[in-house]
Formats: sequence, structure tokens, C-alpha cells
Amino acid sequence: MTLARRLTAEALGTALLLAMVVGSAIMAERLAGGNAALALLASALASGAGLLALLLAFGDISGAHFNPAVTLSEAWQGKMAWRAAGAYAAAQTGGAFAGVAAAHLMFGEPVFGIATLARSGGGIWWSEFVATFGLVTVGLACARARPAMAPFAIAAYIVSAYWFTASSSFANPALTLARAATDTVAGIRLGDVAAYISAQLLGALAASTLLAWLYHPRGNEVALPVVLQDHRIQ
Repeated sequence: MTLARRLTAEALGTALLLAMVVGSAIMAERLAGGNAALALLASALASGAGLLALLLAFGDISGAHFNPAVTLSEAWQGKMAWRAAGAYAAAQTGGAFAGVAAAHLMFGEPVFGIATLARSGGGIWWSEFVATFGLVTVGLACARARPAMAPFAIAAYIVSAYWFTASSSFANPALTLARAATDTVAGIRLGDVAAYISAQLLGALAASTLLAWLYHPRGNEVALPVVLQDHRIQ
């Protein structure tokens, strides 16, 4: 698959992902009648289901990263060239902003806005580290052990992470940056973006390092029970 086709898939997939995330957040807020738990549940299910569809649709074209943290993890492990990783990240970021604009146009919002919702504090930043660490860990482990199940595992993890993290799991630098351009419930104040992205990248690095160790060839030998060790077939 040519790089141009892969970049197009990443940009389109990320745009649709952001349209789902932002659009579902706006719709949930409007329909939930002030019930924050119901709104979060609706948004989590819509985002998770949409992500699963996108992973299945674009996985064979570009790998369906839709996330610079995932792409950088792949490059760090030597699975893709750094130049290609940079192009992926640029396509993902451009697609993310396009997705925000698409969601805004559907709901009668300005094409872009300036987010005013504050998201800061140690617990929030730790949440983003944990959310991204878990996302990359699940993706890498399932890609090795059960590749056919990876899209389902990733989507399930995201739905769960909406609820078990204090930040509702952005876990994606492109998504985070683009959400600074929406003055809706899905937004994040621009001044808080850098801390979010730093935590996400650290989480991705930690997960990549751990998985590289766990799956190191010399660490994967299964020891035979003591009673069998002297009776190996030569």
C-alpha cells in the first residue's frame, strides 16, 4: 500500500473518529436532560462502537492508528520509519480538525471555536498517562497474541476508560489538540493541552518499553517442569 493511500486512510479515519467523539458528546448533552452519567454513557458507547467500525474498515490499509501516540510507538519499536511516522501524525492531526468541523456543522455550531473548559490537575494528568498506557498496551499485546480480536479489544478498552479515568480518556494527542477548537462539552482549554499530550506520550513510551521487554525473544521461553527437564527430546 502506497504512503499516500495510507495517509489518506489515517486522515479520513481520524476525521470520522473526531466527528463521532465530538458529535456524540454534543448530542448526549442535549438529550440527557442534565444527567451527566447518562450523557457520559451514551458518548462512551457511541465512541467505542464508532472506533470499532473504523478499526475494522481501515486496519488493512494503514494499520488504523488514528493516534500519534500509537504511531510513535510503532516507530520507536522499529516497525515503521520515523519519516512515515511524522507524515502519519500530520495526517491524523489534520483529520482531527476536519472531524471537529464536521461535527460542528452537523449541530449548528461555528466551524471552529475556542475551548474554555478547564481540564487540569495531577489526577487528570495521571489519568491521561494511565489511559494511553493501557490503550497502547492492549493494542500491542492483542496485535501479537490475537490480531483478529485487536479492534474489539481496543474499542472495549476505550469504552471502559471513559469511565475509569478522571479525564474520560482522551489518550490521543491529535484528538486532544483538535478538541481545543470546540467550545462545547467535548472541549479542552488550550492552556491544558500541553500537559495532556505530555502525559499521553509518556504513557505510550512506558507501554512500548514494557511490551518490548515482555515479548523479548529471550524472555519468551517457557520453563519445563522440573520433573521433565531431564527427559527432553534431543
